[in-house]
Amino acid sequence: MEVTLDLIKKLRAETQCGVSDCRQALVDADGDYKLAKKILKDISVRKAALKAGKSTSQGIISSYVHAGGKIGVLVELKCETDFVARNQQFQSLAHEIALQVAATNPQNVTELLKEISIRDASMTISEQIKQVIARLGENITLSRIHRMSLGE
Repeated sequence: MEVTLDLIKKLRAETQCGVSDCRQALVDADGDYKLAKKILKDISVRKAALKAGKSTSQGIISSYVHAGGKIGVLVELKCETDFVARNQQFQSLAHEIALQVAATNPQNVTELLKEISIRDASMTISEQIKQVIARLGENITLSRIHRMSLGE
């Protein structure tokens, strides 16, 4: 199957991976879209593994309040540089994690990382983080989460 520009654009829009990675995944998959998505997922995991040992001393604390002020969440997401901490993709990841905590009430970070994403049932929170690591090129760690519910 031929790898077309439209197919590359579609894969990039869905995965947010780089154009060259999307193109290469489609070439490796001989144009098979589903296989290309799996290849990109594997690439993200490999890139994240290379960054795993890097220190994460920067980052943000993201908050989310839900249900008319009855549930509140704080998430500490760390990265290597303040440049990435200001990046929209990094901040969106922190917000998505806060939404996940509000919805599922995990007991700790380890439990949260294993959960299936409420936004994309094809991946876990850990895999979501690895995708952003691959896109931004920096190690990202989820340090702390805290969920409060009115009356607890």
